Amino acid sequence: MFPRLLGRHYDERRLRWLLAALFLALAVPTAAVLWQAYGQLKWEAYHQLRGQAEELTERIDASIAEGMAAAEERSFAEYSFLNISGDPDAGFVQRSPLSAYPVVQDLPGVIGYFQLDSEGRFSTPLLPDSESGASALGLNNGEFGEREALAGRMRRILAESPVVEGREADDKPPSQEFFDELAQEMTQGARLGNEAEPEFRQRSKEARAGSPAGPNQYGKIEDLRLNDALQKKSESLEEEQLDRAVEFKQPSEAVAAPSPRSRRVEQSVLPETVVTERLSADADQLRQDVRITTFQSEVDPFEFAMLASGELVLFRKVWRDSERYVQGILIDQARFLDEAVVSPFRATTLSAMSDLLVGFGDDVIRVANAEGGRGYSGEVRAMEGELLYRSQLSSPLDAMALIYSVRRLPAGPGAPVLGWTTILLAAVFGGGFLAMYRLGVGQIRLARQQQDFVSSVSHELKTPLTSIRMYSEMLKEGWADDERRQQYYEFIHDESERLSRLISNVLQLASITRGEPTFELAPVTAGELLDRVRSKIASLAERAGFEVAIEAQAESRAAVVEVDEDCMMQILINLVDNALKFSRNAAVKRVEIGAQASSDGTVRFWVRDYGPGIPREQIRKIFRLFYRPQSELTRETVGTGIGLAIVHQLAQAMGGTVDVLNRDPGAEFGITFPCSRKIGHPARLPSRR
Repeated sequence: MFPRLLGRHYDERRLRWLLAALFLALAVPTAAVLWQAYGQLKWEAYHQLRGQAEELTERIDASIAEGMAAAEERSFAEYSFLNISGDPDAGFVQRSPLSAYPVVQDLPGVIGYFQLDSEGRFSTPLLPDSESGASALGLNNGEFGEREALAGRMRRILAESPVVEGREADDKPPSQEFFDELAQEMTQGARLGNEAEPEFRQRSKEARAGSPAGPNQYGKIEDLRLNDALQKKSESLEEEQLDRAVEFKQPSEAVAAPSPRSRRVEQSVLPETVVTERLSADADQLRQDVRITTFQSEVDPFEFAMLASGELVLFRKVWRDSERYVQGILIDQARFLDEAVVSPFRATTLSAMSDLLVGFGDDVIRVANAEGGRGYSGEVRAMEGELLYRSQLSSPLDAMALIYSVRRLPAGPGAPVLGWTTILLAAVFGGGFLAMYRLGVGQIRLARQQQDFVSSVSHELKTPLTSIRMYSEMLKEGWADDERRQQYYEFIHDESERLSRLISNVLQLASITRGEPTFELAPVTAGELLDRVRSKIASLAERAGFEVAIEAQAESRAAVVEVDEDCMMQILINLVDNALKFSRNAAVKRVEIGAQASSDGTVRFWVRDYGPGIPREQIRKIFRLFYRPQSELTRETVGTGIGLAIVHQLAQAMGGTVDVLNRDPGAEFGITFPCSRKIGHPARLPSRR
């Protein structure tokens, strides 16, 4: 029913469209589900990676905050080379902790500590008030020179600050007026945040714009092409979770907000004069009858700024007796970022999948590429990807932000399973629909071939039956004399033989199609088979006007094969009949039948004609059931398209192989069987499919 339905209502083109529509109907929803699953895995991987970035940022911020706390705890007196140890009444004078050399590293990358007094004079805890007392304070000439060089470097860095326009750096120490102006500018303009930028901040940005070490080394943050869709989704989810947590949390469990940084008041003690008498050998403590001054100071929290040369500066304002002092820390930007930010980033798995950008205000000042990733160019327009996480550091470094961008997302825990599922579904869909298409095309072709076969068989049956009926009626009515009567008998006999061969082929085809062929295999010599087929085809070839030649040497004729003789006769007769039909217009009307024994223990039976041969592209198709070459010769030749298919299937069922060769001229069909040396009685073998 199905082949007939396909044959009547569908062709290959309509079948392709039908299967394509069915494939899309199944593949599109499946692809949507898989895409959603991949998106969820991507989201989970992103959220997990974002959690790592958030945790790393908190650790970096906590580490910097710890150093900031230590710096904040430094008293006003520690910014002097000498201060009082212990009870002020005891009068023990010692070096300040900040006078140590190498410089104390409260924060990574500290270059040195400095102070500007109310008159703008520069000082540093690295140096005593006078050079003459250096040896008495335990400083040899070499160390004192190094300290003095570092202090000079600090003075030059501050002198090159853009907060004072038009000033050029030179080898001379900055003037008192310069540091007074610097102190005023720093205290007035270096505060960062969301407030409107004062003139100092604006001039600083303009001066830094052309500096190779300044913030514009990589460009503007606003030029980054980072997609923040996933970050917004993650932040929205976190806000919902936080709202739910706050809703169910008891009032006593509420988290207290961190206290704001504020001014503190402290008592400071300083010696009034320089002490030159050493108390101990290591010069850590000295004592002299000096007057000790105790005073109260108001200390502001540290503020943060960046200089034109790229160095960072932390500074605070201190009021003592209504006079303003500026105390600060000069920090090397590269060392600070390397030790405080980049090194912790490189130590995590996060560095293998994301890039880290450090922003200062609106500028990008540092880029740490993902490990194995390409290097960035000098423009931030080359930096693009998925924004992973962005957060500012705690005050006073809140102008500095850490920006993480995804280079590649890690595979989620279910990614391999989903990947294999996708591959399996693709294989099932592709293979299944390909198999359905091939099956449908095969059924369509089979239905058409069967229809053609029925038409051909009907024609093949009708023609001999009509001839038999016509000649038999003429004989019955006595319309033929003795000579014509014999001729009519021969026509009736030939047509009967033709019907017999056709019916035998149809019955054999039905048996093979059902998978129920039965063979009586028995040993027989090749010569016996050739002699028997000669007697069966002699009259057929003679009436067609063909000469039949049997060619086989004595050794080949004596070769024994184990075959079913009737099936073998049917094979050879079909091949001879095929040769007669397709070479009837040949110049040489000759059919050759032969057998050849080979040294490999096989015997090859062959039938050759001198017709037009077989086109090369059709050689592999002619043994298909119902196949007939589409040519002018085929249209002029009667046939059903089952003869060669039966030859092929019968030969295979008896353990033989079929081949075809083009000769010049003609074609040669061969059937090869293994030799058998034992002669015995026929035995009925089980069915072979």
